[in-house]
Amino acid sequence: MQKKNTLKDLKYLFAYSIPLVTLISVHFKGILSYTAPIYAFIFIPILEIILKDSDKKYTEEEKTNRLANFLFDVLLYLNLPFVFSILFYGFFVITSSTYFFYEYVGMILSLGILLATNAINVAHELGHRKSQFEKTLSKILLMPCLYMHFYIEHNFGHHINVATPKDPATSKFNQSVYNFWFTSVFWQYINAWKTQISILKRNKKSFVSFQNDMIWYIAFQSLYLLFVFYTFGFKGLIVALIVGVISFLFLETINYIEHYGLERKILPSGRYERVQLHHSWNSNHIIGRIVLYELTRHSDHHFSASKKYQILENQSVSPQLPYGYPTSILIALVPPIWFKLMNSRIPNK
Repeated sequence: MQKKNTLKDLKYLFAYSIPLVTLISVHFKGILSYTAPIYAFIFIPILEIILKDSDKKYTEEEKTNRLANFLFDVLLYLNLPFVFSILFYGFFVITSSTYFFYEYVGMILSLGILLATNAINVAHELGHRKSQFEKTLSKILLMPCLYMHFYIEHNFGHHINVATPKDPATSKFNQSVYNFWFTSVFWQYINAWKTQISILKRNKKSFVSFQNDMIWYIAFQSLYLLFVFYTFGFKGLIVALIVGVISFLFLETINYIEHYGLERKILPSGRYERVQLHHSWNSNHIIGRIVLYELTRHSDHHFSASKKYQILENQSVSPQLPYGYPTSILIALVPPIWFKLMNSRIPNK
């Protein structure tokens, strides 16, 4: 039985399909430079229509066994060498020759998708772990995305303030994704600084301190960009900046669809109610679940942020996205269609 379960768990190898199609995009170029976008936003949505979703609940014994299985952690760790190897290979390919404009667009989009899925998303999972090793891996994966402050704001801001006006990563009712990009990116960065300064004061440390992680983030991201410039030249630097921006805009689009229009109630005490399963949109579409290490079971994640991805479950009481993440992202890019699709689905609206 254990061997059978292990074979089933190997389905998460499918998460490496994004690095694979990205490698195809940058290696073969031409029309194949769009392999990753086509795979992510056409092939996966089609698969999600065809394949049946699983609503399996884990027994306590199964949860214990899955948590003890080191395979699930290794599958996350391996993303670091895969991501950086393909990313730097992409920089090498793009800067070593001249291509048609459409090829540049395809390759850069592909690298952005790689960072959004196998860098930021994996960093998100590892950032919730307790070990310093895993937290460090999380921050390293956020570095090429130019979003290392996400570690502070997400863990010490978003998870506390989600579904309230205090959280810039919660999109408001009738707010377009384009407006959300600006408000979320700007205020998350500001809030990360506020949180960092608060932590320093609480620990009686000065602003210029080894404990000021925000300064370290600026330093490491700058060193990363300097390395890219030194190795791949000015062209490589521009590509690294564009790819980083694309990756965190994908992240913010996912933030947008995960909490759109949802609100927590204010209790008579003046405090907000505890985060509940209905404060996040859930998606149980099977391919998106596997490729994104169960991120789409987002309601369960917010209800218990310490839960590792391998034991997250579908929560039927949560508001459900009608489509998987890739399709939802595309629809969100057309606000009138998004509003028509989602506004009537928002609980208590």
